[in-house]
Amino acid sequence: MASKAKIGVEMYSRTSSFEAGRTALLVVDMQNEFCIPGKDSQHPELDEQSYFHQRLTSTVLPNQAKLLNCGRRKNVEIVYTVIESLTKDGRDRSPDHKLSGIHVSRGSSGAKMPDAIAPHCDEIVIPKTSSGVFNSTNIDYVLRNLGIRFLIVFGIVTDQCVDMAVRDAADRGYMVTMVDDASATLTRERHAAALSAFGGYCRIASTREVLALLEEIA
Repeated sequence: MASKAKIGVEMYSRTSSFEAGRTALLVVDMQNEFCIPGKDSQHPELDEQSYFHQRLTSTVLPNQAKLLNCGRRKNVEIVYTVIESLTKDGRDRSPDHKLSGIHVSRGSSGAKMPDAIAPHCDEIVIPKTSSGVFNSTNIDYVLRNLGIRFLIVFGIVTDQCVDMAVRDAADRGYMVTMVDDASATLTRERHAAALSAFGGYCRIASTREVLALLEEIA
């Protein structure tokens, strides 16, 4: 497979440098419903001592805060996606979310982000009721209107909503970078398996590496 993709007259590879005005951070589902121990009705076993919440507290949230602060300083677009129904009773949810019992009602505290990574000013927040943000929202339309080509993806959970964002963005022509240590899923093994599975769709990098690339943006 060719290492570079020709898009119009532009030539890119997954290791291309980020470009001013064409780069966005996509924060996936980092919301109270899943970040606060005991709040996720799907996984009540995930208490403060679980691998998932320990990784969030010790690694993921601090790294995400660094990425967001650097992105804002470099005038990079920041887009959040959250699982949140358009209605209070969730009647607009996908059949899968209804069958799975996943429901975060419109405007609820569960749809809000932790203070350390909360949106600033007019940063974009896109609600969804599915795993794949590109399948159930207008995010592709929004990113193209913003002129985005480079998409930096991180969040939870690695092997579900993050995975789908990476694959679907790549299929739509974005140059995707996934930040390994700014993402998490329920177990270490599941996280590693996800990276192995979707690694061909993106550049997988550490927070340190992505910060260095963001600093290069003129």
